[in-house]
Amino acid sequence: MSPNRVPRAVGAVASAALLLPLLSAAPPAGADVPEAGALQGQFARAAARHGVPESVLLAVSYLQSRWDAHGGAPSVTGGYGPMHLTDAVTALAEAAPHHSGSEEDARGDASRAPRTGAGAEIPSPEQLPGRLRTLERASALSGIPAEELRTDPAANIEGGAALLAAAQRESGLPAGADPADWYGAVAAYSGADDSATAATYANDVFDVIRTGESRTTDSGQLVTLPAAPQVAPATEQLTALGLRRPAGGPVECPRSVACEWIPAPYEEFGDGDYGNHDKANRPASQSIDYIVIHDTEATWDVTLKLVQDPTYVSWQYSLRSSDGHIAQHLPLKDVGWHAGNWFVNAKSVGLEHEGFLTSPDSWYTEAMYRTSARLVRYLADRYDIPLDRQHVLGHDTVPGTVTSTIKGMHTDPGPYWDWAHYFKLLGRPITPSAGPRAGVVTIRPEYGTHRPVYTGCATAGEACAPHGSGAVRLHTAPSADAPLVKDIGLRPGGQDSTTGVNDTGARASTGQSFAVAERQGDWTAIWYLGQKAWFANPKAEPTAVNARGLVLTPREGLAEVPVYGRAYPEASAYPVGVPVQSVSPLPYKLLAGQRYVVGDRTPGEYYFAPVFDPTGHTVVQGQEEYYEIQFGHRVAFVKAADVRVSQS
Repeated sequence: MSPNRVPRAVGAVASAALLLPLLSAAPPAGADVPEAGALQGQFARAAARHGVPESVLLAVSYLQSRWDAHGGAPSVTGGYGPMHLTDAVTALAEAAPHHSGSEEDARGDASRAPRTGAGAEIPSPEQLPGRLRTLERASALSGIPAEELRTDPAANIEGGAALLAAAQRESGLPAGADPADWYGAVAAYSGADDSATAATYANDVFDVIRTGESRTTDSGQLVTLPAAPQVAPATEQLTALGLRRPAGGPVECPRSVACEWIPAPYEEFGDGDYGNHDKANRPASQSIDYIVIHDTEATWDVTLKLVQDPTYVSWQYSLRSSDGHIAQHLPLKDVGWHAGNWFVNAKSVGLEHEGFLTSPDSWYTEAMYRTSARLVRYLADRYDIPLDRQHVLGHDTVPGTVTSTIKGMHTDPGPYWDWAHYFKLLGRPITPSAGPRAGVVTIRPEYGTHRPVYTGCATAGEACAPHGSGAVRLHTAPSADAPLVKDIGLRPGGQDSTTGVNDTGARASTGQSFAVAERQGDWTAIWYLGQKAWFANPKAEPTAVNARGLVLTPREGLAEVPVYGRAYPEASAYPVGVPVQSVSPLPYKLLAGQRYVVGDRTPGEYYFAPVFDPTGHTVVQGQEEYYEIQFGHRVAFVKAADVRVSQS
């Protein structure tokens, strides 16, 4: 552990086995659970009708959707229903790449000209790969109309079974009851065009078959897949699919994922400008402390085209939604331009997750969640990064560097990313670590049933479709009728926060920990952006768990302390030839009597990298130290000399 890192206060180290696969979601003994119902029967009937082993059909569906139907809403890649039948054509008209047309400077270094995405051509429907058009084929095979496949779970399962049966026939293999004989068909169902990804996907499906799963779906039905540990799939079937080998290169990935090298360019293109990242020597030059989770708002092919454009921006990894395939673009030692905050960029790894729907009322596949979690765990182990929400950041929790950049910061992956499930896959499930009078709470609503109303997914002001969410809404008083708390950084004029899906001004998200300010009945108040913020937290349906941790408050004699969006060194630390970067506070104040949960203690650092030739790059490290804190929805920094730290 780094000598400057504050010890973790919440959670215990869990077995790495949680990465492969997730522990069963079966309810504890004695708990009230729904009976197996229509959905379980629909899987059985579709399997029998098409000659597919029921365990194979169930396991494939689990890896795609965890058996959820999502109310007919599409995934981020246009996949519908329990079998994730893809129909991406209807979503293309609204596609807009993640870094394109944005106010945010992805590089986030005020000493250089802003660098934002230049946009990209959106592919026409006929250019879409087959993996994004499986619903069309399922309709032809099953005779079920496309609209029914999108909206009716039973029809969707039928369509998925038809696809699996067709893949088995096309492999020249007979339909049979032994799941081990369906390895090739399962690999083909992934839609992967390379052998490593298809194998990883099929291996995960058969891991689910061997270990079994049981959970209550988003429609309230219990679905169970009994464990069959003796199943040994015929992995040699993969060869017959004729898939390409993934591109070689210096990939830095765990062995349990499929990963290929698709490099981002480091090129000059005139007038001293260059792209699309910076050379560095991390962690020898400076530590890697953060992992930033993004979603792309672009198709896989467009995403790869963008990151290979020297005039665009960059990140370390892209992850494909349909099958969890990973492409690495930068060596981990180098610095990507992705988070909109140069301090964070210089000390982070960026992961972009495929998705091209501008409406964030969508969902992510289990296949992508699993490979992403394996990659994050690998990175955390390699660089000693704590697995918590102050180090595994959403792009929406990266702070603006100075006041003027706050409004332009991105809001992905947003309130529909399932952080609770993600941290369970990471082996760090969010569970209580303190009693009912704890001084800290960690946000943790029940994702599937917690459905706050958001607006603006498709049309400004209009309600989004009901959807599970890991975020809670924050009010000025313990009442749902009370106004939402204000964010003076987002709205300097003092306007109220809104229910907009991209409005982070009054939102706390799963896994974020805050100091308790007060409790009243079913409501809990936390310190948030310099004010007391209330959220509904009833005992019958809690939206947070009690926790312990380190908290800080202004030191004695200070009525308030400034809050910063980056931890830069003091002026005297800069050598000759390196321009001093201003230590400019954000518009918020941390007031006496308020407490905030502590992340790292870190020295002020600035990576000076203004030119193409990396021999001119310098890491400036100061004597001034900072604490990272969970200040609002986004993290922030305060000077260590301004505060005192204590155990909650």
